[in-house]
Amino acid sequence: MNILQNLKLPAEIKTLSPSALAQLGQELRDYIISVVAQNGGHLSPNLGVVELTLALFRVFDFPQDKIVWDVGHQAYAYKILSDRKEKFTTLRQKGGISGFPKRSESIYDHFGVGHASTSLSAALGMAIARDLNGDDYKVIGVIGDGSLTGGEAFEALNNIGSLQKNILVILNDNEMSIAKNVGAISQYLATIRTMPRYNQLKKDVGKLLNAVPHFGDRLYKKAESIKTSLKNAISEGCIFEELGLNYIGPLDGNDLPQLIEVLEKVKLMEGPILLHVCTQKGKGYLPAEQKPDCFHGIGKFNIADGSKVVSADNVPTYTAVFAKTLENLAAEDEDIVAITAAMPDGTGLKQFAKLYPKRFFDVGIAEEHAFTMAAGLATQGKKPVVAVYSTFAQRAYDQILHDICLQNLPVVMCLDRGGLVGEDGPTHHGVFDYSFLRNIPNIVLLAPKDEDELQIMLQSAFTYARPVAIRYPRGKALGVKLEKREILPLGQAEYLRQGGNILIWAIGSMVRIAEMAAEILAKEGIYCSVVNARFVKPLDEKLLLETVKRSRCLITLEENVLAGGFGSAILETLVRHQAHHLPIYCYGIPDCFVGHGKTEALLEDLALTAPQIADKIRKIAYNGNGLLDK
Repeated sequence: MNILQNLKLPAEIKTLSPSALAQLGQELRDYIISVVAQNGGHLSPNLGVVELTLALFRVFDFPQDKIVWDVGHQAYAYKILSDRKEKFTTLRQKGGISGFPKRSESIYDHFGVGHASTSLSAALGMAIARDLNGDDYKVIGVIGDGSLTGGEAFEALNNIGSLQKNILVILNDNEMSIAKNVGAISQYLATIRTMPRYNQLKKDVGKLLNAVPHFGDRLYKKAESIKTSLKNAISEGCIFEELGLNYIGPLDGNDLPQLIEVLEKVKLMEGPILLHVCTQKGKGYLPAEQKPDCFHGIGKFNIADGSKVVSADNVPTYTAVFAKTLENLAAEDEDIVAITAAMPDGTGLKQFAKLYPKRFFDVGIAEEHAFTMAAGLATQGKKPVVAVYSTFAQRAYDQILHDICLQNLPVVMCLDRGGLVGEDGPTHHGVFDYSFLRNIPNIVLLAPKDEDELQIMLQSAFTYARPVAIRYPRGKALGVKLEKREILPLGQAEYLRQGGNILIWAIGSMVRIAEMAAEILAKEGIYCSVVNARFVKPLDEKLLLETVKRSRCLITLEENVLAGGFGSAILETLVRHQAHHLPIYCYGIPDCFVGHGKTEALLEDLALTAPQIADKIRKIAYNGNGLLDK
């Protein structure tokens, strides 16, 4: 009998026998593997927490009790067991369920997540609200050892220890985030894993003292000072107890009976508790166990051997072009230093780390630190390159503004995954960077139209002697030939197509869309001029004003939110020069959070494909006065 298939309510998990629970765990793993193989997703971390998820459902009462999964890379089994078993096949598909916990998706998702290190802050907020409202439910915050490197996690731990609310923190320790964990915290947890002596000694001392006739219980209560001394002497978990949490662990996070037993006891305890569990990333699927980093986030793959399903062409990704270009530049300039935040693979810097280990720094999930550290390097004549995803640069806005741009320091910020990123959805779309960066004084903000322009922009960035941000898309580039060219003059746009009196200014990924739309319209006798802006800041104001004079209609295109973005920059410039005499149409992402789905489908929903842009311009042309004059 298939237990998962017949499971109707989460409460039924409480009635299952140990053998049935074990069978359910295997069925969950098989289901997760089959769906991720087809849809892509986060496999390794989700396979590792199957037993933990089952134990939580066995002991606690969701959704009455509240749980916050940090990041959400561990929530697939939770989604399946709550109320999305049938819908799980739609994981990360357009119109389907999200790859992350999402409050609007289910009453079981108590907090929406996607960026690391937030679970403990959210869980503490829930615990405070519970007490203020006079309610009685359990609050659980699950955080990975990778997420524990983020500063917000320690801010929350500090506050949790101070307030002494009833809250359970589960540290899911699998020795990895997206890549192998780094830093002192990672080393500290490794020590705890290998020497779990404190809890056993505490238990043994308690048994010994309580066994003394008549005086045992009083002796045990008086033993706090002794206990503290023992803890400080031999407990590797004492940092958490010094912060005010009762530390328990480490436990085998894949030992389901032990997890249930401990959680039953923890449920009855008062105050903040940190339960440290060690799980195996990728457990139950050999390819993921052997290469957990490769299966952290993965596209389609063959279940039989774990091989990725890839297309036959050899077109490189933008990430690969950035990485190779930086490696070549670093070979010629020993001052170039590369920094990333727990993403050496995702940002393409893994090979750089091997080639130049003394000039590569993975700081963990700590974007704020990464950018300010880069600023410090720049003050001493080094040429730091910070490579992060666009969505994660949002976490370091103050550092970019205050520590880098205010001091006008030459830090190169390379923002991968700019624009729509597809199936990861609104927590990961990089569609705000034009807007939140271009308002900062001193910054140079560029976006390449193709991979050749990306390498030129990276090479040029080191010559501008000021803060530079380069934003480029996820996935494969266009397959153009990489040429060796001169340094790109600061603020110089590119006039790609001169034609009729309809003018298109496009930036980044939308330049190709603009050219394709112009080609479609040219076959109909509607002619457009196309400019590749290259720079969001500084704009090529001279070329803008010249082209506007010769045109009767202006179109701007960007894969960014319209509010405060590239089109806004164009409008502001024209108003400042009193040159806004012509109709202007700005196309980009409207004032909304875009859902998940394939990028092509999302662009179509937003009416930003080449045929749709051509249709917009066609309607403008036929309705416009004299726009069809050649």
